Parts: sequence; structure tokens; C-alpha cells
Amino acid sequence: MELPKIVSSKTKIRFQDCDPFNHLNNGSYINYFMNHREDQLVEHYNIDIYKMAQQIGKSWVSSSNQIAYLKPAFLMETVTIESQLIYYDSSQLKVEMRMFNEDKSQLKAVIWCSFVHFNLLKQSRETHSEDLIALFKSILTPISADKFEDRLLEFKKIKAEI
Repeated sequence: MELPKIVSSKTKIRFQDCDPFNHLNNGSYINYFMNHREDQLVEHYNIDIYKMAQQIGKSWVSSSNQIAYLKPAFLMETVTIESQLIYYDSSQLKVEMRMFNEDKSQLKAVIWCSFVHFNLLKQSRETHSEDLIALFKSILTPISADKFEDRLLEFKKIKAEI
């Protein structure tokens, strides 16, 4: 069975995550993106990062995030979030996630998240197993941009062409 390379979910923007203007708070975007990715890892790839941490003492830690806020997400709005693996190596992953309005006609935010595979018992970087590398190879969906700013320009160009 072929695994999906781009995974998607919908969620509702909640009151406690909004600012006084009923917009999703800037810091809360990352929580929505991370919750989406964690759920999709379990659903589509059978990877439960918390179970891994408990059972084998290994998981991933965030090493950096680059985010662009393009349009506000509003209180009680249903949004669609997509994510895909855009890079991996022996101990690192980079994931792109995009937040849209429900029907995906408006891009609201884009984030690149980098993660380091980490051995919690040794408190050090860990090398990915052969099984994980095989999974990453099968779901990798590279993009043409090497820099986050270039990727944003690609999205703006797409919007201008529509």
C-alpha cells in the first residue's frame, strides 16, 4: 500500500487560542501545526512520537521553525492544514505545513519545521534507523525552493496566476 506524501486535516480555531481581534494568536499557529502533524503521523504512518519516547527512548525535538502569516485565521473558522516531508538526512527532518481556509481557496500561513532525531536516554542526537529512512524515502515530497523566502515567492506567484 502506498503511503500518502501530503497529509491533510481540518480543525476549528478555538477561543482560547485567539487574540482580542478574534484572530488566531501568532504563537498559537505553531500549536495547530504541531497537533496536526502529530495526529497525521499516527494516522498515516503509524508513528506515535510519545510511544516511541516511552518505549525506546527516542523521538524528535524541534530545532527551528520559520513561519509566515499571510492571512488571519478567525475564531470558530474551520481550517485545512496540509503537511509534507520536504527533506531528511541521517538525523534530521524538515516538514512544510500550510494552513488554508476550509476549501483551500486562501492560504493563511506556511511553516517550515526542522526536527532532530533525539535519544532521550543519552541526551544526544540519534541516527535514524533503516526502517525510518525507508519510510522517509517513500514519503519525501521535495520542493523546488531551497530557502523559505523563495518558497513564499512561489506561493505569491501561484496566487497572481489564478
